[in-house]
Amino acid sequence: MFGQCSTVKSNMKIHTVDTTFRCKLCDKMFERSSTLKVHMRIHTGDKPFKCEVCDKMFGQSSHLKNHMRIHTGDKPFKCEVCYKMFAQSSHLKVHTMIHTGDKPIKCEVCDKMFAQGNDLKVHVRIHTGNKPFKCEVCDKIFGYSNSLKNHMRMHTGDKPFKCEVCDKMFRSSSNLKEHTRIHSGDKPFKCQVCEEMFRINCHLKKHMRKHAGDMQNTIQG
Repeated sequence: MFGQCSTVKSNMKIHTVDTTFRCKLCDKMFERSSTLKVHMRIHTGDKPFKCEVCDKMFGQSSHLKNHMRIHTGDKPFKCEVCYKMFAQSSHLKVHTMIHTGDKPIKCEVCDKMFAQGNDLKVHVRIHTGNKPFKCEVCDKIFGYSNSLKNHMRMHTGDKPFKCEVCDKMFRSSSNLKEHTRIHSGDKPFKCQVCEEMFRINCHLKKHMRKHAGDMQNTIQG
């Protein structure tokens, strides 16, 4: 009986070795030929799976399945901390870092940490000065897509953000946020010299120039 088990195990090892499939382009190994076939689409660019709603193409059926949730609104992945729902498990994984504080990706220039690679990619534009987003109306360029989006509202006149207190409309959510402090009285920006509080950061910066001027006059005096 033990001899038979040993023979079976030996045969299984041979079987495992014999059915290992290698990608000839990148040497990655796969246990199944079907998995290798799917992998090869990375190199060939083949995308045989089409979304019947928007005609977008995908290399894997699972990617199409994930994409379809954009159209259906299905969000099967739930955060166990705040119960927020997500369409993809990868989005949930990134979200949980808000609760854990985990930021495993580091900027090599300034050592700032980020939760995901895309956040780092956007951040490094501060260091490189890269501005890949151009306004087709006035040719002004921006480092961030959201900055371009907000800028375009200057040309279109669109103001989609409304103050719930006075109904005033704003081009960006940040402008609305600053405005609501008029109603709330909130002044989150504090001068470290005299402790005066300000509603908007630019007001604090302007105020700080006064201190800088006073210090310069004191030195010259």
